Amino acid sequence: MEHEDYPRSELERVMKIREVLLRAISGEIGWDQAAEILGTSPRSLRRWRGMMEEVGASALIDRRRKRPSPRRVSIEEVRRVLGLFRDRYSRFNMRHFHQIAQRDHGVKMSYTFTRLILQEAGLVKKKRKRGIHRRQRERKASRGEMLHLDGSTHVWLRRRPELKPTMLQIVDDATSELLYAQLEEGETTMGVLRALHSVVSREGVPASLYTDRASWAFETPMAGRGVDKAHLTSVGLVLKRLGIEHIPSYSPQARGRSERMNRTLQDRLVNELDLAGIETIGEANRYLREVYQPDHNGRFAVPPRDPESAFARGASVEAYFYEGADRVVAKDNTVSWEGIRFQLSKQPGRVTCAGLHVEIRQFIDGSVQILKGIHRLGVFSGDGQPMEAAGPDGKPRTDAVSHRILGRRGRTRRPQLPQARLVALASARRASA
Repeated sequence: MEHEDYPRSELERVMKIREVLLRAISGEIGWDQAAEILGTSPRSLRRWRGMMEEVGASALIDRRRKRPSPRRVSIEEVRRVLGLFRDRYSRFNMRHFHQIAQRDHGVKMSYTFTRLILQEAGLVKKKRKRGIHRRQRERKASRGEMLHLDGSTHVWLRRRPELKPTMLQIVDDATSELLYAQLEEGETTMGVLRALHSVVSREGVPASLYTDRASWAFETPMAGRGVDKAHLTSVGLVLKRLGIEHIPSYSPQARGRSERMNRTLQDRLVNELDLAGIETIGEANRYLREVYQPDHNGRFAVPPRDPESAFARGASVEAYFYEGADRVVAKDNTVSWEGIRFQLSKQPGRVTCAGLHVEIRQFIDGSVQILKGIHRLGVFSGDGQPMEAAGPDGKPRTDAVSHRILGRRGRTRRPQLPQARLVALASARRASA
């Protein structure tokens, strides 16, 4: 080892340690006295003695003091990193930028050094260190013991600021694992059911679900008061069928896990979608599933205290996921749901279905079933077309009768033309006259 690679002060320190160790070994001074002279512990002295006897005095040199440092970063690399942040990643936080720079640009700098050069260059402001976060509730022990479901409406697509879709996300309490994340047009009952179905079909049935008191989750008779657990929403009924405990929260602070996830997604995902040039919700959801979600869980998920999962697996759960309501069949044997009228065909043993109290169920695949007890009166597509008969390819087939619009007393009448079409026809008649 070349001693000229180290500063004079380091060499003087090594010579002093060597001199005191030799005096202690010869018995001139005691080991406690030697430790006091060097300002260290007797344990460190014994370690230094072993190193010196095995290798020599050069073993006492602190290699971190070598000049120039083997970890020294060139000025060209510093300029490259500063240019990357200034020109392309100025909206990213420092931690996120450092991860992207390492992953996509081969940067080898440590996070601390990267943060320091960004602050010294004036590209990032120095922030006062936050106090210690005191978490009142400990994480659950097992995966699936409690899930958090929440929605966040935000400008997720920076290239399409006029769109403000809602991010539905489900987080596991024990691991902070992002189990589901998709953009929807809004925080709707059917969107929530799709999110739950995705997790349940893949992972199993969780023990409990923690949500806010949105209208799809609970009925709240009086603002600011407790929820009504006797009258369940469609989502509440699905959870009851599956045996999942539904826990309401009464403040944003109580939803700490999901609120922090929303902030993380808003801080990171918006920048990544913009960087990837994504402009549509469909492309964003594909990026979420294939790129962001695996990377997010690899960085932020933690192992559970108990490796045994609390997710329960069993038979198929497809039949549990539907949004339902009670209806009365009209005199023309139709049932209304979400602005669509479903025409019931004649049932065996019944002259008419008019006046029957029925249940209508819409499943997450869009299909609709109308039932009277255990009797299924009809199966329809989401636009009201019958699906009882299926063609040889297995796809729903409708006959000519299903397209008729029935008037009073069941007589067939001509379909109503759109208003714009009627205006065009009237103008054509006047012109020909």
